[in-house]
Amino acid sequence: MKNKLAFIALSLPLFLASPGASAEKADSLKNTAIQFGDAHFDEATQTRTFTGTVVVTRGTLKVTSDDAVVKESPDGYSYLTLTAKPGKLATFRQKRDGGPDLWFEGQAERIEYDERAELVKLFSKAVIRQTEGPAVAQEMDSEYIAYDSRKQVLVGHNDPSGASVPGKGRGTMIYVPAHKSAASAPAAAAR
Repeated sequence: MKNKLAFIALSLPLFLASPGASAEKADSLKNTAIQFGDAHFDEATQTRTFTGTVVVTRGTLKVTSDDAVVKESPDGYSYLTLTAKPGKLATFRQKRDGGPDLWFEGQAERIEYDERAELVKLFSKAVIRQTEGPAVAQEMDSEYIAYDSRKQVLVGHNDPSGASVPGKGRGTMIYVPAHKSAASAPAAAAR
């Protein structure tokens, strides 16, 4: 059985197209551990279902959700769906290379990853961010966020369906300009 749950390690680091921003490279070589209340494997349909506060760890990557479903295609590609119960959120956090306290974080009511397409989608109350220590360097929030790592395209829409609906609401993007980050780096190193 292949374990393709390192989707965030491979795809989300590129979401903001920041120079030098990449996930902890060593994570992709680590074993994946899945904690769950119950598990059901259907080998006929290549579907693995985990329920009961699912926690996936792989190196510095930690993913939590109430339920996780992994479907594997005959040629070995996985499609992962993480869902949260009403009023809760599925979350992920992973260290990124480049410093001791640099992280990628995100949350949504549902997170989907299509390994073949290298596409990550976050649905309902979606937030994705890069942090540097306690400070948020870049953040996007919207009802729907998708990142296509092949095309390096980030999309935010105001409806969880993935559509832009007039009058439905607005998203927010916050980022620190590159020149400001570079200027503050020597000052931080001097401390």
